[in-house]
Amino acid sequence: MSDTTSTDRQHVADLVSKAKVAMLTTMTPAGKHVSRPMALQEAELDGDLWFFAYENSAKVQQISTVPEVNVSFSDNGNHSWTSIAGTAHIVQDRAKAEQLYSKVLQAWFPEGLDTPGLTLIKVEADSADYWEGPNSTVAFVTGALRAAVQKNPDKDPIRNDTVEL
Repeated sequence: MSDTTSTDRQHVADLVSKAKVAMLTTMTPAGKHVSRPMALQEAELDGDLWFFAYENSAKVQQISTVPEVNVSFSDNGNHSWTSIAGTAHIVQDRAKAEQLYSKVLQAWFPEGLDTPGLTLIKVEADSADYWEGPNSTVAFVTGALRAAVQKNPDKDPIRNDTVEL
Protein backbone atom coordinates (compact mmCIF):
# COMPACT_ATOMS: atom_id res chain seq x y z
CA MET A 1 0.00 0.00 0.00
CA SER A 2 1.36 3.43 -0.92
CA ASP A 3 0.86 6.84 0.68
CA THR A 4 -2.38 8.27 -0.63
CA THR A 5 -2.20 11.35 -2.82
CA SER A 6 -4.86 13.37 -4.61
CA THR A 7 -3.70 11.59 -7.77
CA ASP A 8 -4.47 8.21 -6.13
CA ARG A 9 -7.94 9.43 -5.12
CA GLN A 10 -8.57 10.80 -8.61
CA HIS A 11 -7.49 7.48 -10.13
CA VAL A 12 -10.03 5.60 -7.97
CA ALA A 13 -12.76 8.15 -8.87
CA ASP A 14 -11.93 7.67 -12.58
CA LEU A 15 -12.09 3.85 -12.32
CA VAL A 16 -15.44 4.03 -10.53
CA SER A 17 -16.91 6.61 -12.93
CA LYS A 18 -16.05 4.46 -15.94
CA ALA A 19 -17.76 1.41 -14.43
CA LYS A 20 -20.97 3.31 -13.50
CA VAL A 21 -22.93 0.31 -12.16
CA ALA A 22 -22.06 -0.85 -8.67
CA MET A 23 -22.90 -3.74 -6.40
CA LEU A 24 -23.86 -2.29 -3.01
CA THR A 25 -23.41 -4.79 -0.18
CA THR A 26 -25.21 -4.27 3.12
CA MET A 27 -25.80 -6.51 6.12
CA THR A 28 -29.15 -7.79 7.40
CA PRO A 29 -29.95 -7.75 11.13
CA ALA A 30 -29.24 -11.50 11.08
CA GLY A 31 -25.69 -10.84 9.82
CA LYS A 32 -26.21 -11.95 6.22
CA HIS A 33 -24.49 -9.94 3.47
CA VAL A 34 -26.81 -8.82 0.67
CA SER A 35 -25.64 -7.30 -2.62
CA ARG A 36 -27.65 -5.60 -5.32
CA PRO A 37 -26.82 -3.56 -8.44
CA MET A 38 -27.07 0.21 -8.08
CA ALA A 39 -26.62 3.01 -10.61
CA LEU A 40 -23.88 5.33 -9.41
CA GLN A 41 -24.92 8.98 -9.60
CA GLU A 42 -21.66 10.58 -8.57
CA ALA A 43 -18.18 9.62 -7.41
CA GLU A 44 -16.50 12.54 -5.69
CA LEU A 45 -12.75 12.96 -5.39
CA ASP A 46 -13.02 12.81 -1.58
CA GLY A 47 -14.39 9.28 -1.86
CA ASP A 48 -18.12 9.94 -1.48
CA LEU A 49 -20.48 7.87 -3.65
CA TRP A 50 -24.12 8.81 -4.22
CA PHE A 51 -27.13 6.61 -5.05
CA PHE A 52 -30.93 7.04 -5.15
CA ALA A 53 -33.22 4.67 -3.24
CA TYR A 54 -36.66 4.33 -1.70
CA GLU A 55 -36.67 5.17 2.02
CA ASN A 56 -38.71 2.02 2.82
CA SER A 57 -36.40 -0.33 0.88
CA ALA A 58 -34.53 -3.19 2.55
CA LYS A 59 -31.17 -1.60 1.75
CA VAL A 60 -32.12 1.65 3.52
CA GLN A 61 -33.38 -0.30 6.54
CA GLN A 62 -30.16 -2.35 6.60
CA ILE A 63 -28.00 0.79 6.37
CA SER A 64 -29.96 2.32 9.24
CA THR A 65 -29.03 -0.70 11.38
CA VAL A 66 -25.49 -1.41 10.14
CA PRO A 67 -24.07 1.54 8.16
CA GLU A 68 -20.81 -0.17 7.16
CA VAL A 69 -21.07 -1.18 3.50
CA ASN A 70 -19.02 -2.28 0.55
CA VAL A 71 -19.47 -1.02 -2.99
CA SER A 72 -17.83 -2.94 -5.82
CA PHE A 73 -17.41 -2.04 -9.48
CA SER A 74 -16.45 -4.14 -12.48
CA ASP A 75 -15.38 -2.60 -15.76
CA ASN A 76 -14.56 -5.59 -17.93
CA GLY A 77 -14.05 -3.45 -21.02
CA ASN A 78 -11.18 -1.60 -19.34
CA HIS A 79 -10.04 -4.61 -17.29
CA SER A 80 -10.53 -2.95 -13.90
CA TRP A 81 -12.25 -3.92 -10.68
CA THR A 82 -12.71 -1.68 -7.65
CA SER A 83 -13.93 -2.45 -4.12
CA ILE A 84 -14.75 0.43 -1.77
CA ALA A 85 -15.37 0.03 1.97
CA GLY A 86 -17.18 2.81 3.77
CA THR A 87 -20.02 4.10 5.88
CA ALA A 88 -23.44 4.78 4.34
CA HIS A 89 -25.83 7.55 5.36
CA ILE A 90 -29.43 8.12 4.37
CA VAL A 91 -29.68 11.73 3.16
CA GLN A 92 -32.77 13.86 2.58
CA ASP A 93 -31.41 16.76 0.53
CA ARG A 94 -33.58 18.09 -2.29
CA ALA A 95 -30.81 20.33 -3.69
CA LYS A 96 -28.36 17.41 -3.88
CA ALA A 97 -31.06 15.20 -5.42
CA GLU A 98 -31.73 17.87 -8.07
CA GLN A 99 -28.00 18.04 -8.80
CA LEU A 100 -27.71 14.26 -9.22
CA TYR A 101 -31.01 13.34 -10.86
CA SER A 102 -31.09 12.23 -14.50
CA LYS A 103 -33.97 11.15 -16.75
CA VAL A 104 -32.65 7.56 -16.78
CA LEU A 105 -33.77 7.27 -13.15
CA GLN A 106 -37.44 7.60 -14.17
CA ALA A 107 -37.47 3.85 -14.82
CA TRP A 108 -37.16 3.35 -11.03
CA PHE A 109 -38.64 6.64 -9.81
CA PRO A 110 -41.55 7.36 -12.19
CA GLU A 111 -42.51 10.70 -10.65
CA GLY A 112 -38.96 12.00 -10.79
CA LEU A 113 -37.83 13.99 -7.79
CA ASP A 114 -41.44 14.07 -6.56
CA THR A 115 -41.60 10.27 -6.24
CA PRO A 116 -42.89 9.51 -2.74
CA GLY A 117 -40.19 8.00 -0.53
CA LEU A 118 -37.28 9.07 -2.72
CA THR A 119 -34.07 9.38 -0.73
CA LEU A 120 -30.32 9.45 -1.27
CA ILE A 121 -27.65 7.10 -0.03
CA LYS A 122 -24.27 8.69 0.53
CA VAL A 123 -21.35 6.33 1.04
CA GLU A 124 -18.36 7.95 2.71
CA ALA A 125 -15.50 5.80 1.50
CA ASP A 126 -12.76 4.79 3.92
CA SER A 127 -10.60 2.79 1.54
CA ALA A 128 -10.53 1.41 -1.96
CA ASP A 129 -8.82 -1.62 -3.41
CA TYR A 130 -8.46 -1.85 -7.14
CA TRP A 131 -7.15 -4.26 -9.70
CA GLU A 132 -6.31 -2.91 -13.12
CA GLY A 133 -4.98 -4.55 -16.25
CA PRO A 134 -3.84 -3.17 -19.59
CA ASN A 135 -6.62 -1.45 -21.57
CA SER A 136 -5.77 -3.52 -24.63
CA THR A 137 -7.53 -6.89 -24.59
CA VAL A 138 -4.62 -8.40 -26.54
CA ALA A 139 -2.08 -7.16 -23.96
CA PHE A 140 -4.32 -8.33 -21.12
CA VAL A 141 -4.79 -11.84 -22.54
CA THR A 142 -1.13 -12.15 -23.58
CA GLY A 143 0.06 -11.12 -20.11
CA ALA A 144 -2.33 -13.50 -18.36
CA LEU A 145 -1.25 -16.37 -20.61
CA ARG A 146 2.42 -15.55 -20.01
CA ALA A 147 1.84 -15.71 -16.23
CA ALA A 148 -0.02 -19.04 -16.57
CA VAL A 149 2.54 -20.67 -18.89
CA GLN A 150 5.47 -19.53 -16.76
CA LYS A 151 3.56 -20.45 -13.59
CA ASN A 152 4.61 -17.07 -12.23
CA PRO A 153 1.86 -14.89 -10.78
CA ASP A 154 4.31 -11.95 -10.67
CA LYS A 155 4.00 -11.82 -14.49
CA ASP A 156 0.24 -11.22 -14.20
CA PRO A 157 -0.54 -7.96 -16.02
CA ILE A 158 -3.05 -6.87 -13.36
CA ARG A 159 -1.84 -4.17 -10.98
CA ASN A 160 -3.34 -4.01 -7.47
CA ASP A 161 -3.26 -1.17 -4.94
CA THR A 162 -5.08 0.02 -1.82
CA VAL A 163 -5.93 3.69 -1.38
CA GLU A 164 -6.98 5.18 1.97
CA LEU A 165 -9.64 7.81 1.32
